[in-house]
Amino acid sequence: MARGRFITIEGGEGVGKSTQAGLLLAALERARIPARGTREPGGSPGAEAIRRLLLEGESERWDAVGETLLFAAARHDHVTRLIAPALAQGIWVVSDRFADSTLAYQGYGRGLALEDLAVLHRFAIGPFAPDLTVILDLPVETGLKRAAARRGSETRYESLPADFHKRVRAGFLEIARREPKRCIVIDATGEIDAIAKAIADAVKERLGA
Repeated sequence: MARGRFITIEGGEGVGKSTQAGLLLAALERARIPARGTREPGGSPGAEAIRRLLLEGESERWDAVGETLLFAAARHDHVTRLIAPALAQGIWVVSDRFADSTLAYQGYGRGLALEDLAVLHRFAIGPFAPDLTVILDLPVETGLKRAAARRGSETRYESLPADFHKRVRAGFLEIARREPKRCIVIDATGEIDAIAKAIADAVKERLGA
């Protein structure tokens, strides 16, 4: 049985990750490719419990080191219990966020050393990495407005200053620049269907689906 492929959808607040992940799953289904969706933090029962700790409460509930350790614990459970077993069964997995979010938010955004994050990543999940990462890019102000309008209230991360989100956006773009074989940046300012087509085209080109 051929191994499944692992695709991650990344980007800052309000770029449309969840919407595009759902549309990509629908496209894979139409192509008769077995696939399942997931998210970070979360996905597995243990990781979902940690998600509530991370996303709820005051913006400074956790410092950068504390939240990074929680993300690593959640990701270890997520990969071990959900992602790796699905891929071994030939199922494609599409995740709304993965390890690049930790680099962008806790590394570029919060200022933790990227080398330390790389060590923690290897400790938590070894050399495991996505086959393709789609980074949706959007101006910070536009993304925050979209996110607030969608939820009706801010999450812990959305309430952080705009400068933080600008560093996060720059971080995602730097990740894509450093790993062009794995990452592709897609402009998220356009229409939903046009963005979905761009993602589907990238999957076809990069993964042959």
